[in-house]
This record gives sequence, structure tokens and C-alpha cells, in this order.
Amino acid sequence: MPRPQPLLSFEVDTSGQDTSLKHDDFDSEFRRSWYHYLPLCLLLFLMVAPYPSLLIVLVNHYLHTLDKPIAFVIHFLVIFTLKFLAFVSLMVCVARDPGPVYFNASDQDPIDQREDMGLAEALMTMGNTDDDCSPDKFCRKCWVPKPERAHHCSICGRCVLKMDHHCPWLGAKCIGHRTYPAFVHFLTCITAFSAYVATISISAVRWSFNNPLLVPDQATPVHELLLAAAGVIFTLVVGSFLVYHIYLITTNQTTIEALSPFLLLRYIPPLPASMKLSDPPMEEELSYNQRRVVRDAHRFVRMYDVGWRRNWAQVFGWSKPRGWIYLLLIGGTGNGDGRSFPRNARSQEMLSQLAARLEKEA
Repeated sequence: MPRPQPLLSFEVDTSGQDTSLKHDDFDSEFRRSWYHYLPLCLLLFLMVAPYPSLLIVLVNHYLHTLDKPIAFVIHFLVIFTLKFLAFVSLMVCVARDPGPVYFNASDQDPIDQREDMGLAEALMTMGNTDDDCSPDKFCRKCWVPKPERAHHCSICGRCVLKMDHHCPWLGAKCIGHRTYPAFVHFLTCITAFSAYVATISISAVRWSFNNPLLVPDQATPVHELLLAAAGVIFTLVVGSFLVYHIYLITTNQTTIEALSPFLLLRYIPPLPASMKLSDPPMEEELSYNQRRVVRDAHRFVRMYDVGWRRNWAQVFGWSKPRGWIYLLLIGGTGNGDGRSFPRNARSQEMLSQLAARLEKEA
């Protein structure tokens, strides 16, 4: 459905070039300083720091001591493949725009493009506006259309399609519709890498304690202990984060949606005028009991949960029956344009029940 444009504009373009907003304009709003990249530099250091110790353990333990060249080659290939895939996903998250929100010139209503439109005719078109771009769906901070599941990042100073969260570790960038699959892929690779390193290091440490006279030098067990400890720590930390995002994908939620129960107020049916609430109502306008009602409903109302299979297919963008295998290896990209999403068939019914309970608690 065509999106309406502002009725009045005070900018005059005499160059004849297209002046529609592009995503590059949004990137220029937030000028990143050098200190914004310090967490990213620390992340890169943590990703490459284990390699000297890994090479020492692989060469001294598996190649020289145990004399198992096949095991050495297998461990070497697995470790470097997982880390290569992690770097690829990291590059996508850092270099790719998470999801620009802007007007596209091709989406303009043909009647809005007529230069001879009169004021009366322009005012008559206001009744045919798209619900997704109605005045309450415009961001009040950057004044761009705000599709469903889009949010304004106060740090980046822009709106992001299907924004999940702002991540300082990735160059102070947001994770959104276009980068979320790569972000989950990155977490998966780091968790698998850490668990694999912890497994081979613990095995090497146990062998060294059982055969102390066969250890080639005193430094190798130290490297094994450090790798085992670091592997276990990163597996638990990053792995718990990965498990949480697996839950979010399975239920088709973003981090913001999961942590912000009052986002449901955007979608509830209009409440009676006697309640004297905004449309949609604001959190600060609700009473204590009404806020408890919203928090309780948030645990059950899943606006975009269309079944775990379709949820995963929607996030990673596969269309074939076994397409998820290939896309999990490279990260993939989300289905659709990030502006509209299929909703749970029971969501409207549950929202109506929520509205009724809010009215009862008024």
C-alpha cells in the first residue's frame, strides 16, 4: 500500500536530483569517535589471543607427544574453520546496516507526485493514509515512518527495523533485521569454538597429570590449563547468551519486545474515552493494577509467534525444507523487508481480552 508523504515541505530542490532519504543519511547522524571502537578492538584481541597457546598445545601434545597427526589436522581444521566463520559473521554485523527506515521514492502515492495538486485535494487524501504510516506511527525523534517492530536507538540517533538491541561490542552499532541472523551465527560459532577448545584442552590436561614424565616441557601444561579455563568461561558466558536468543527466535521475539511488556499497549484495541487515556495509552497513564495486568499478559501474548518452524525460517530466511542447514553455516538473512510481519492468529483475541481487563481495572 502506498505510503503518504508530508503535505507541506519547506525545502526547495533546484538540482533535479532525488532527495528521498537514504540509509546513508541516518548513518551520518551518529559520528562514532575512536573510543566507540575500543570494545570492538578488545573483542578482536580476545578472539585471536588463544591462538599461540592453541598452536603450542596442538603441536607439542598431539603431534610430538602422542604422535597423532590425523588428530592434529582434525583439531586444527575445526578450530580455524569455526573462528573463520565467526570473523565472517562479525564483519557482517559491523559493516552492514542493521535496517534503515526511510521513505522510498517508488513508494510515493502517484497523486502525491502531481505538482498541480490543490490544497483541498491534498487534505482529502489524508483520509486514505496507510495505517502503518499514520501520525502515531511516526518516530517523534527522527520523524521517519516507524513500521511495526521498529525502534529508535537513542545512542545511534536513528530508527532501526526490527531492532533487537544496541551492541557496544560491535563498533557501537545496533542489531536489527538485516544483521540479527549474522549476530546469532557469531554467537553460535564463538560458543562452539570455546566448547571445542575447552574439550581438547581438558583432555590434554588430564593426560599430562596422568603421565607427568612424558610431558615434553613444563610450559605446555600451563597453556592447557589456561585454555581449559578460558574455554569453559566463554562457553558459559556466550553460551547462555546464545540460549537466550534461541528462546527469542523460537517465540519470535526481539530482546526489546521480551524486556518491554508495555509495548503491547501499541497494539490493543481503542479503549473507551471515559478512561481518559491516550491512543495508544502510555505506561505512565496506567494505574498500578493496570500495569500488573499488562505485565501478566506479556507472559502469554506472543504477537508474532507463528510456530517455531516458521519463526526460525522467518529469522534465517530459508525457503527450502532443509535450507536451515546451509543458512546456519553462513548466517543468512531475514525474510521480508523488515516492515511487516505475519502475526499470531490468536493475538487479536488476546489483545481484546487485555483491553477488557484494563477497562475493568480502571
